[in-house]
Amino acid sequence: MTSPTSDRTAHLDRVDRLILAHLVDHGRSSLADLAEAVTTSPSSAQRRLRRLETEGVIRGYRAVLDPEAIGRSLVVHLSVVLVDHTAENVGRFERWIVDLDGLVSCHHVTGDVDYLLRIDVADVHALDVLLRRTLAQIPGVARFTTMVATSALVDRFTSM
Repeated sequence: MTSPTSDRTAHLDRVDRLILAHLVDHGRSSLADLAEAVTTSPSSAQRRLRRLETEGVIRGYRAVLDPEAIGRSLVVHLSVVLVDHTAENVGRFERWIVDLDGLVSCHHVTGDVDYLLRIDVADVHALDVLLRRTLAQIPGVARFTTMVATSALVDRFTSM
């Protein structure tokens, strides 16, 4: 039996995976540089790249900003537990969170907590404001736990 994920990834061959791995770290590579990096012709690399974009494997390109340079050098991870899991409460929480200033990621997870968030803020004062004036005001949240990152061993969107 195959899963939807395995059906979707079955068509990715070695060269496709090399292209994706290269783009994760070098998203602004020229077509010539990409082709050289994966040892294929520029025309083949271009065809593959267009197919990967059309099929939604590559969902987009973006700039990865230096948090310190934009005044958000404090990386905060939060685990959130909701009071209950009714559609109303979950929907309300998700509507509040999606536009939260500094939100980098929000994942609905299994286990002892309901959501894991990464929020980049300027400093400890900004964190205090976030916790007391924003997160504590969201209806339906039973508790949240704050973890401040002291360093980053690896920080990338995805890897191959």
